[in-house]
Amino acid sequence: MPQFSWSTFLTCGYQLVPNAIDKQTCSQLVTRALELVKRLPVKKVSIFSTKEQQGDEYFLESGRDIRLFFEEEAKCHPEYLKTHKEQVINKIGHALHDLDPVFRSFSRSDSIKSLALQLGFQKPIPVQSMVIFKQPFVGGEVRPHQDSTFLYTSPPSCVGLWWALQDATIDNGCLWVLEGSHRCAVHKRMCRTPDGKSVYMYEDNPMDCDYTKLENYKPIECEAGSLVILHGSLWHFSCKNKSS
Repeated sequence: MPQFSWSTFLTCGYQLVPNAIDKQTCSQLVTRALELVKRLPVKKVSIFSTKEQQGDEYFLESGRDIRLFFEEEAKCHPEYLKTHKEQVINKIGHALHDLDPVFRSFSRSDSIKSLALQLGFQKPIPVQSMVIFKQPFVGGEVRPHQDSTFLYTSPPSCVGLWWALQDATIDNGCLWVLEGSHRCAVHKRMCRTPDGKSVYMYEDNPMDCDYTKLENYKPIECEAGSLVILHGSLWHFSCKNKSS
């Protein structure tokens, strides 16, 4: 793992680390993800969308399970779920780091432990993991957000580690970041309702930076094996996959 740069991270709110993992590891993780898609039963056709707030029990309890989430097209073509569910899968989440042996081993590798210590964590613990597929033509957008909205601590401590398992480009839905926006306060927090059965968004701080102007974001195109380290307060998004 190349050396982490505090100066870059503190200035920009993210750091791109090329060649963080080798191509063989990328291939192994992709293969394992596809195996899980084929093996896991479709308990519910849960559509992942950042356009609408997701707060059903299937989603809320996925933090301690490995569950499938689908693209909008799964509603239009339900027959795909029987024969081609790997073509309409949006993501797998959110406890791969605990419950799957391949992803657990990767998530707790010595190189990632070393990076977490460099980031200032004394007892680093992975709390959420997912594989996002970005399917050709149908891979949906993820709207601008801060990760700390969903993984909040006081004081904020969330850091996201995003690996490109395949080449990420503007055409196929790479990350876009609002450089320096990590200096903004966490604008909203996702909270559970008192009965624990749903969620609501709570405006924690006034909006102190304009995250809505997409022209101010920077694309992070990178090759397979690259790592993007994301500050929990950094605004970022990804577009729909327009490629084949």
